[in-house]
Amino acid sequence: MGADRAPIRGAGGVSTVLIAGGGGGIGAAAALAFARAGWRVAVAELLAERAEAAAASVRAAGGEAIALPTDVTDEASVQAAVAETRRRFGALTTLFNCAGGTQPDDGPVTEAPLDAFERTMALEVRGTYLLCRHAIPAIIAAGGGAVVLMSSGAALRGASPYHAYSAAKGAVLALTRALAGHYARQGVRVNCIASGRVQTERVRRIWGELGTPGDPQDPVGRARDYPFWIGEPEHIAQTALFLASDAARMITGATIPADGGRSAY
Repeated sequence: MGADRAPIRGAGGVSTVLIAGGGGGIGAAAALAFARAGWRVAVAELLAERAEAAAASVRAAGGEAIALPTDVTDEASVQAAVAETRRRFGALTTLFNCAGGTQPDDGPVTEAPLDAFERTMALEVRGTYLLCRHAIPAIIAAGGGAVVLMSSGAALRGASPYHAYSAAKGAVLALTRALAGHYARQGVRVNCIASGRVQTERVRRIWGELGTPGDPQDPVGRARDYPFWIGEPEHIAQTALFLASDAARMITGATIPADGGRSAY
């Protein structure tokens, strides 16, 4: 295990990460990355079979993992996931929340159904809020640690046609700064990642490898102009691992744009 990815040690030397949305895509890649770096992994996922499959992959790779069927929009479910993580592993030192994603009927504010906004806010904002609400006290009890949240490049620019998603991810940016400022004295660092196009199974299913030429977002053109904009789940997983590790001990309240420069030029 490299020193640059040294895990945060909690009470009794335990290093544990709770990964929400850990059943596939970025979350499943993060489960393997954290396990290989020395963390014990709790995989929280809405569907039990997906949670167990991701946890089984970690165990097959030689890591320790448990599966936790969890609805991040339900407070009792989140509470139970945090409690079970602490019961099984003795402490919780790290939260990585990547549960979320655009709703298929999201769009311009004047056109998209209001229900799309409400579903997006429930998953992205309420889910993030509830996870932080219950994970942060556990992290404090462990002696301190890290929270890594997922935002999006859509929150950093004004060109996204997904207005509910952009608003929700903007809320995650603001919450990151508020949490970082409030809990720093208790040893908790809070950062978030604003990602670009990540080629998860879901993204490939909806948009294909690079999307459809001629659509309103012109993804093929953007791939030409921003060659680092499109990445794999492992790229975001490694960014999360860095932010959670002791190598990032001086970083808190930050938003890391992993979007190939689309928010910069």
